Amino acid sequence: MSHSLVIVESPAKAGTIKKYLGKDFEVMASYGHVRDLIAKEGAVDPAQDFAMHYSVVERNAKQVDAIAKATRKADAVYLATDPDREGEAISWHLLELLRERGVVDDKPVHRVVFYEITRDAIREAIQHPRGLSDHLVDAQQARRALDYLVGFNLSPLLWRKITSGLSAGRVQSPALRMIVEREKEIEAFVPQEYWSVEADLVQAETPFVGRLQQLDGGKVEQFTINNAETAEDASRRILAAAGAEHGKGEGEGEGEGELSVTRVEKKQRRRNPAAPFITSTLQQEASRKLRFSAQQTMRIAQQLYEGVDTGSGTVGLITYMRTDSVNLSQEAIHSLREVIEKRFGAAKLPAKPNQYRTRAKNAQEAHEGIRPTDASRVPESLKGYLSDDQYRLYDLIWKRTVACQMIHATIDTVSVDLAAGDVASFRATGSTVRDPGFMAVYQEGADDPGADANDRILPPLAEGERIPLTGLRPEQHFTEPPPRYSEATLVRTLEEYGIGRPSTYAAIIATLQARNYVTLENRRFKPTDTGRVVTKFLTEHFDRYVDYEFTARLEDRLDAISRGETDWVPVLRQFWDPFHERIEEKQQVSRSEVMKARELGTDPQSGRPVSARLGRYGPFVQIGTREDEEKPRFASLRPGQSIDTIGLDEALALFTLPRDLGETPDGLPLSANIGRFGPYVRFGDQFASLKKDDDPYTINRERALELVEEKKENIARRTIQSFDDGALTVMKGRFGPYITDGRKRARVPKDREAESLTRDECQALIDEAPEPKGRGGGRKKSASGTGKGRTSRKKQSSGS
Repeated sequence: MSHSLVIVESPAKAGTIKKYLGKDFEVMASYGHVRDLIAKEGAVDPAQDFAMHYSVVERNAKQVDAIAKATRKADAVYLATDPDREGEAISWHLLELLRERGVVDDKPVHRVVFYEITRDAIREAIQHPRGLSDHLVDAQQARRALDYLVGFNLSPLLWRKITSGLSAGRVQSPALRMIVEREKEIEAFVPQEYWSVEADLVQAETPFVGRLQQLDGGKVEQFTINNAETAEDASRRILAAAGAEHGKGEGEGEGEGELSVTRVEKKQRRRNPAAPFITSTLQQEASRKLRFSAQQTMRIAQQLYEGVDTGSGTVGLITYMRTDSVNLSQEAIHSLREVIEKRFGAAKLPAKPNQYRTRAKNAQEAHEGIRPTDASRVPESLKGYLSDDQYRLYDLIWKRTVACQMIHATIDTVSVDLAAGDVASFRATGSTVRDPGFMAVYQEGADDPGADANDRILPPLAEGERIPLTGLRPEQHFTEPPPRYSEATLVRTLEEYGIGRPSTYAAIIATLQARNYVTLENRRFKPTDTGRVVTKFLTEHFDRYVDYEFTARLEDRLDAISRGETDWVPVLRQFWDPFHERIEEKQQVSRSEVMKARELGTDPQSGRPVSARLGRYGPFVQIGTREDEEKPRFASLRPGQSIDTIGLDEALALFTLPRDLGETPDGLPLSANIGRFGPYVRFGDQFASLKKDDDPYTINRERALELVEEKKENIARRTIQSFDDGALTVMKGRFGPYITDGRKRARVPKDREAESLTRDECQALIDEAPEPKGRGGGRKKSASGTGKGRTSRKKQSSGS
């Protein structure tokens, strides 16, 4: 009897598939990637046509050994990794490792792909295997090489010119540029005043509102009325034309006159359902409706794809979640139409199935959109088997997929024009849903939802009718800046530009946050000073490589590799040669030029210049310069402040620290300040950290004393012995008891009880203890290119 080995990425996926294939198949997981570029310089060698040097991923080495051992015993091997470029590359790496070990030379190796983990899909894939796609592997290799070459060469340059711990990436950096440029737009925005005039009307006891559309025969644009005087003058003339009672002021209720209905237009419009989810639209909609991050969405979708025990066994609930295609299989459409007819009635079915086209630039048409593997598996039936987050995401996917095959919504709209003599014309609009169609199941969310005037219902109106005017409301408004990017709008914009692949967006967003390039405020991205300085450096010195069009064109060429239309080596050569030349050229740029301070003005007390800049430990302001005889003074910026926007007065206020808060009850000087590790209260030679809601600029003496007492109580709980009025103590520590004089520390000998030590013994141990390391101690070694330094560099440069 033949015995076959099936290799997938994850244990969860392996467990589900094993149940479908039976005893003749062994299913093993690779636990993700099995090989990666070596973690040192030269992993990609441009001089040798970009030869790539790999090593086994350390955490998966034992699993690779186990797979090789199982392969020796198998009669055939099926590589069943994910059906995208990355999955193809994992299969190729696995096969290369198995060939190196000589365990597949005499047996067939098949590549199988499936887009849903169901019994029929798995068996169909096993029965119709194919070979590895060299084009897909080449495309993934080219992406990996590009990301390595950019990260491994550009990131160290950022460390030298700005600060350590930074990274740059082929897609990451243009995404950061988008966020920074949007913030600059917001900061440069100058609000403009404009006024609207609305008429409060009533007919058949139904109130409604008309908005001023024409004034003195001309169309009212946004800035036609741009000040209070113009608005008041227009209102007076409109009321006069409407026949308002003489002497009554605006908004006094009855008696404001009447408007005449001059036109009633009724229309019927259709609203069509949205296409099935693809990776990017799923991330956007989950962000809007479920408040999920892109990373969270993809993690939960992976769980639904790989399989959940639904009481009768483990089954994949959705199709593969990394896709650019909105297509649905004929079988899926047939199943959806059956469910719609059964649950919502035949009237909700279109005569022909709805068809959708992918609109995303650079789209990879994988196979299908993201859909339930079985439309009859309604969300309610699974609620007891899913976590809350799994249920919410499955419910979203099920509803969107069912809705996409339902009839359009039919909406009746009415538009009414009402005149105030020859002076002005108002327009009232409203709508009613005649047939909700797909909207009975699902409506797509909006990034910036607002009140829709068309959703109002108007009373019956006819031309020539005179409608009582109950009030006229001129209202002042100001234009608003463009909103910051949310996860949903950033993903949408990246996709529209054709930058990166939707499957990488979650990782890119996570990297921007991990590197402290951006923060999330009210679910919107705001760049940090570090993010601004990095973007400024890249746009000034590597403008081509953070250019949106250049990045999108490179994606086009990578897609062409995957289709077999071009070879990967010339694509890399065309990128690398000018990029390497630019890297060498920019080595000469001085750090002082990159980190150039922003001059804020002059300190009125000392007459010295005040500036703001980014330092190795964050943004700060400075009074004076290095050239001054008196040393410069420094102060860190507060949360929410930026070196690009802080003013002189704000900067000078930062130098009020340390603040003198008086004395403690036992006569110790008390002050508040900010240090390297955050804000604190100092009492004598001891320190107490401030809590999250405490502010060193506003904290009062009473609150400071509370923190001091809390600190003392904590020290008392940890103190084993104390000598010389606390100058020498034996303390409880995380890693055991220790002795300290406030400056040095010494471990308690293992053969002694801490409580039994004498003062002289403690002093002797302190005298023998090494001097504490200075600021930055231990940093130089990793910067010199030792093993630790290389490992760090690899981590910094990873990610596109």
